Amino acid sequence: MSAGARRLLRSTLRTRRRPFVRLAGWSLVQAVPALLSGLLVARAVDDGFLSDRVAEGLGWLGVLAVATLVGAWGTRQTTLQLAEVVEPFRDDLVGLVTTGTLHRSARLGRPPDTAGVARLTEQVEIARESYGAVVMFAQTFAVTAVSVLIGLTALDPALLLLVLPPLVLGLTLFLLALRALAARQRAVVLADEAIAEQVSAVADGLRDVTACGAEPVVRHRVGARIDTAADAARSLARVTALRTAALGVGGWLPVVLILTGAPWLLRGGVTTGGILGALTYLSQNLQPALQNFVRGVGASGLWLLVTTARILETTAPEPGTSTATAGSVATSAGAAGAGATGGTAAGESKERCPEDGRVELRGVSFGYAPSAEPVLRDLDLTLAPGTHLAVVGPSGAGKSTLAALIAGVLRPQTGEVRLGGVPVSYPDPAPAPDPHRLSRSRVLIPQEAYVFTGTLRENLSYLHPTAAPADLDAAVDAVGAAPLIERLGGYDAPVDPARLSAGERQLIALVRALLPPARLVLLDEATCHLDPAAEAVAEHAFAARPSTLIVCAHRISSALRADLVLVLDGPRHRLGTHDRLMTDCALYRDLIGHWNPLTPDTPDTPAPTVSTSPTGIDGIRA
Repeated sequence: MSAGARRLLRSTLRTRRRPFVRLAGWSLVQAVPALLSGLLVARAVDDGFLSDRVAEGLGWLGVLAVATLVGAWGTRQTTLQLAEVVEPFRDDLVGLVTTGTLHRSARLGRPPDTAGVARLTEQVEIARESYGAVVMFAQTFAVTAVSVLIGLTALDPALLLLVLPPLVLGLTLFLLALRALAARQRAVVLADEAIAEQVSAVADGLRDVTACGAEPVVRHRVGARIDTAADAARSLARVTALRTAALGVGGWLPVVLILTGAPWLLRGGVTTGGILGALTYLSQNLQPALQNFVRGVGASGLWLLVTTARILETTAPEPGTSTATAGSVATSAGAAGAGATGGTAAGESKERCPEDGRVELRGVSFGYAPSAEPVLRDLDLTLAPGTHLAVVGPSGAGKSTLAALIAGVLRPQTGEVRLGGVPVSYPDPAPAPDPHRLSRSRVLIPQEAYVFTGTLRENLSYLHPTAAPADLDAAVDAVGAAPLIERLGGYDAPVDPARLSAGERQLIALVRALLPPARLVLLDEATCHLDPAAEAVAEHAFAARPSTLIVCAHRISSALRADLVLVLDGPRHRLGTHDRLMTDCALYRDLIGHWNPLTPDTPDTPAPTVSTSPTGIDGIRA
C-alpha cells in the first residue's frame, strides 16, 4: 500500500470521526444476537428442554428471536449510516481524478489522458464500493468476534482454548497473503488501463489504420494488451486460494475441534447446552463474520488499496510540466488558468511576487523528448516592462511552446525564465514554484477560448470578480465586444457556449484577459478566429496598457504593430524591430512577402489580403 493511499485513508478516518462513531454505535446494536445467541441456546437446552421444561426452553428461544429483531434493526441503521461515511470519500476521489486528468490532458505536445475516463467511471466506483464493503465487514467482524469471545467466556473459559488459537492462526495467514494479493490486484488495474489507452488510440486512427493496411499490427498490439490482462487475472485467481485456506483454518477448524473435543469438555464440566451454544456462536456468528471479512478485505480491500494508490499516482503532475491553476489563465477543454505548482527553489521566498512585467529568458532550451530535436535551443531574451513583442515563424516553429514556457505551463530543460525578477519555473528535478505567487501577474489566452455555462458577466469577470462596472464597460469597448454583448442580451444574459462561434468565444476571453491588472499578457493566436480589423482593435487595446504584451502572431500584420519581433524557425531565432529584420532576416522577408500591405490593418480600413505560401511559411498560423 502506497504512502499516499495510507495518508488519504487516515485523513478520511480523522476528518469523519463523528460518522464513524455513530456507525460503531449501531454496529454494537447489530451485534446483540452475536453476544446473546450462544448463551440463550445453552439456557434453552440446559434449563428447558433437557430438564423437561419445554415452556422455559421456548421462552429462551423467544428472547433470542427478540434479540435477532434488535440486531436486524441495528443492521438497517448501520447500512443507512454507512452512506455518510462512503459518499464523502467518493467525492474526494472524484476531485482527485478530475484534477489529475485535467493536468495530464493539458500537457502541451502530449495526447489527452484517455485512461482518466476509466479511472473516473470505473476505478472511483470500485474504490467507493470497496471502501463501503471494507468498513462494513471490518467493523462487523471486530464487534462480532469480541461478542463471541465474551459469550464463550461466559459459557466456559475452556472453550476459548479450542477457538482462539485457530482464529488467530487463520487471520495471520490471511494478513500475510495480502501483500501478494495486492501486487497482483495492481497488475490487473494497470492492464485494464493499458487496454483503455490502446483501444482509444485505435479508435482515433481507424481511418489511417485501414488506409495503411496496418490491421495486423494493430490487432497484435491490442491482443498483447488483452493477453497481459488475462495473465494478470489468472495470477490473481491463483493467489486468491490463500483466502480460502485462511477461512478454513480460522472459521471451520474451531468447529471441528469443539466436536472432536466434546468428551473432554463434558468431563471438564461443560454442559451439553454449553457445547451447543458454542457451536451456535461459531456457525451462526463467528464463521459468517470471518468469511465476510476475509472475502471483503481480500477482494474489496485490495481493490480499494490498489485503485486509491493508482488514483493518487495519476493526480501528481509528471516531471517537466506544471499544472494549470484556475483563475490565472483561460484555456480550452474547460480548464482555466495556467501556472506552476509545487514549492520554491532554494533561496526563493514563497511569498515573493513579480515586481513588474520584465521578462527574462536565459539559455532556455526545450524539447518534448530527450532524444528529439529541441524546439527551442539556448534562447536568450530580455523584455523591458511594457514591451510589445510579436512572435512569428512557420508552422511548428515553437511559438506556442515559447508562450507556455514564459507562462510557466512548461519547464525548460535547461535555462531559466523570470517574470519581474521571479522564476516562473525551475528545471527538473527542482520543484515548480507556488502558483499563487504568479497567478495575478500574468494571463495566457490560447487559440481555443474557454467559455462556460453561466451569465455573460460571470464569463467576463471571473479572472477579476471585483472589477467595477465601469471597468467592465471600458474593457468591452476597448476590445470591440460591445455589439456582441448587446446581441446576447447584456451582462446578465445566460451564455450557452455551444451557440457561440469561435470568434465570439475569443472576444469574451479577450475581455476577460483585459480586466485584471496583470503585468504580462500572452496572446497565443488568441485572435485567430477574428477578422483582421477586429484583431487590430484587440491588439491595440492590450498594447495601450502598461503591461508587457507578447503576441504569438496569427497574421504577420501583428508584427507591424509590435515594438520588437521575434522570428522563430525551430531552434533558430532572430530578434529585432521590423525594419531591422527586413534587412537582416531572410525568413522574415519571406513572411512579409506573402502579405499585401496596400490596405493596412486598422479599425477604420478594410482588411488586408493575405495569401498562403505552398510551403506553409505564410505567417498566418503558428
